[in-house]
Amino acid sequence: MPVNIRGRSFLTLLDYTPAEIRYLLDLSKEFKRMKRNGVPHRYLENKNIVLLFEKTSTRTRCSFEVAGNDLGMGVTYLDPGSSQMGKKESIADTARVLGRMFDGIEYRGFEQKTVEELAKYSGIPVWNGLTDQFHPTQMLSDLLTIEEKFGHLQGIRFTYMGDARNNMGNSLMIACAKMGLHFTACAPKELFPAPELVEKAKAIAAENHGSIRLTEDISEGTKDADVIYTDIWVSMGEPEAVWEERIKLLRPYQVNAAAMKNASPTAIFMHCLPSFHDTKTTIGAEIAEKFGIAEMEVTDEVFESPQSVVFDEAENRMHTIKAVIYATLC
Repeated sequence: MPVNIRGRSFLTLLDYTPAEIRYLLDLSKEFKRMKRNGVPHRYLENKNIVLLFEKTSTRTRCSFEVAGNDLGMGVTYLDPGSSQMGKKESIADTARVLGRMFDGIEYRGFEQKTVEELAKYSGIPVWNGLTDQFHPTQMLSDLLTIEEKFGHLQGIRFTYMGDARNNMGNSLMIACAKMGLHFTACAPKELFPAPELVEKAKAIAAENHGSIRLTEDISEGTKDADVIYTDIWVSMGEPEAVWEERIKLLRPYQVNAAAMKNASPTAIFMHCLPSFHDTKTTIGAEIAEKFGIAEMEVTDEVFESPQSVVFDEAENRMHTIKAVIYATLC
């Protein structure tokens, strides 16, 4: 049966079947081919979307804006100070207003229940650009990048190092389970994903010939991995006081040359960005001065190595987001 997701929201990959995810990945490849070859694809002219950002972002905003423009759409961006949502106007009322003016809504912010409420009341597709629990548009980009590098997804040995209970740890575990990868969360026990989500992921993985594993052992967790993935240690919105505790917990889980050497000889390094791999950022310089650590979740050596595919991932955000917009509006 052909896949049809027209009118659906894109809030978490838990809502999508492997066949639907496969459809979005294949559509992303086609849009990437057209973009690279200069083939016009203004299929959604006269449609309009709005981007609601409570958390700022380079890749998410640019990906949605370029994707919308390439598809011929009007794109309106509302930053945290440009909307009354949640302040003078309820989320439900905001959703009902925007639903009468736009064809789709992107939300990037904090609580998952916010994006779910927007989807419930707007009457139009809503796309999750990131919440504290899930980051589904990044997952499509990551899956596409892995498939481009290895030619397949099923059976890939995927290791995520760092805070495995954040939105990236949660989402990567579900994405791998859906598409039959062997997922390992390599992290301190305090930062393992929530047990109920782990059990759900294990059940999904079993259906798709994948697996889920949690380990504190860095040597075991990185052994023969095809992909080693990490994220920043403190997410946007978390208090500054968290840095000291998080650095103490996660410093041993830094992705460095030793970790990559323990992985497969053909392993790739992935990161959703931004990354603190040097002191060329304001926060990076401040952390280095305060805690004496010049490289955090990944060393500059690994980040800049031929194994690093982080900028391929970044580009693929645009192609995969374009696929999500098109598939849910057409």
